[in-house]
Amino acid sequence: MYMLYSHNLVSGHFHESIEKYSAAIDLNPTVASYWSNRSFAYIKTEAFGYALVDADKCIEIDPKFVKAYYRRASANFALGHYKESLRDFHRVAKAKPRDKDAQKKFKQCQTLVNKMLFEEAISSDREGAKSVAEGLDVDSMHVEDSYEGPRLVDGKITKEFVEELKTHFKSERRLHRKFVYQILLQVMTYFKAQSTLVDVKVPKDGKFTICGDIHGQYYDLLNIFELNGTPSETNPYLFNGDFVDRGSFSLEVILVLFSYKLLYPEHFYMARGNHESTNMNKMYGFDGEVKAKGSDIMVELFHEVFRTVPLAHCIAGKVLCVHGGLFSEDGVTLNDLRKVDRFREPPDSGLMCEMLWADPQILPGRAPSKRGVGLHFGPDVTDAFCKLNGLDYVVRSHEVKDNGYEIHHDGKCITVFSAPNYCDQMGNKGAFITVRGDDFTPKFTTFGSVPHPNVKPMAYASPFSMFGL
Repeated sequence: MYMLYSHNLVSGHFHESIEKYSAAIDLNPTVASYWSNRSFAYIKTEAFGYALVDADKCIEIDPKFVKAYYRRASANFALGHYKESLRDFHRVAKAKPRDKDAQKKFKQCQTLVNKMLFEEAISSDREGAKSVAEGLDVDSMHVEDSYEGPRLVDGKITKEFVEELKTHFKSERRLHRKFVYQILLQVMTYFKAQSTLVDVKVPKDGKFTICGDIHGQYYDLLNIFELNGTPSETNPYLFNGDFVDRGSFSLEVILVLFSYKLLYPEHFYMARGNHESTNMNKMYGFDGEVKAKGSDIMVELFHEVFRTVPLAHCIAGKVLCVHGGLFSEDGVTLNDLRKVDRFREPPDSGLMCEMLWADPQILPGRAPSKRGVGLHFGPDVTDAFCKLNGLDYVVRSHEVKDNGYEIHHDGKCITVFSAPNYCDQMGNKGAFITVRGDDFTPKFTTFGSVPHPNVKPMAYASPFSMFGL
């Protein structure tokens, strides 16, 4: 039994592994390795809260089970609990003094924690100082004669520019930094003027498309446009968060999306996801990718832009779209969401946190989140929220689904995820939703992944995002 389940872990069938280890634990909850291996599977599915619980249980059964400390360290690091993580990696290193990998991981963690603490201290010292956006002198940036790529004319986005940009990126070429900065500064100005919750109108004879997570899978993004048509004034889109991280073409994804936002500001919408945040970008690849393809200053400017992106959209007063989900308290209204202060990094609790991190559950009520952040909310929570706010249903993203989507809570909560074969290993379909202005019954289109250049997902990620492998 143990060998069979271990094969599932190695081959990437993590959800199946969770089910089988859960069954094994029900039969014999005293086997430490079952808890440790399920903790590993939870880490791989980003259920870091559950991973911590299982690692703690394994340690309770067998305090000398070294892998459990490794699992707990990995989960804590992913949650930003760096000191707790370092403490457990130190335990692993002490328990295995001749294990070169254990020593390496401890030293890496120690170095990274010290670096992050230093960056946090520098950031605190800079509070109130001029932002990167305010300090940029884009006009003085010179575009070399040797540059052969798309150019903004008088700083303006045109349809021709976006089409050329998509082709340029498809050929793995870079956009000149001057044009990157111009796009970022313009889109930040636009986002700053928007409400935290944006109201979207759909003409009665019009179509509207909702996409979920893209996660840096640029070539799959292009495939969506092939399948459903390019964005335009008659083909509007909403991208519901997690544009970046994981996939190694995140810079290409976000610049194309921002360009479409500027080209069609009233017909192209973007909502912030939990991965549009500084901590996640440091871990899961976006920071590293932008530094490799751009610069440290460009990274900081992206962080400033992400802090301005709206958190939710209400389509025709009938459908609420938000990246994560619903709330830990009853009685939350759409007006409450409009008042949320989003111009910051996501907090660990409250409405903003829940909008970015929450997940639906089958059982009524609420429960602690498997992720260690946010919460799980049941069908009664969704029903009450929709009734209070006059909504037909809620669309959210945030979770991989085998078919690219899943219908929850008697149709009142829908998950859509648009990154097929997530991280080149999950085997899932992607999906998008279309609705019409005279019929808000959701129509689902599923699609598979398409080939991409030989650059692996997570190529730019922190080594600690790979812990548990």
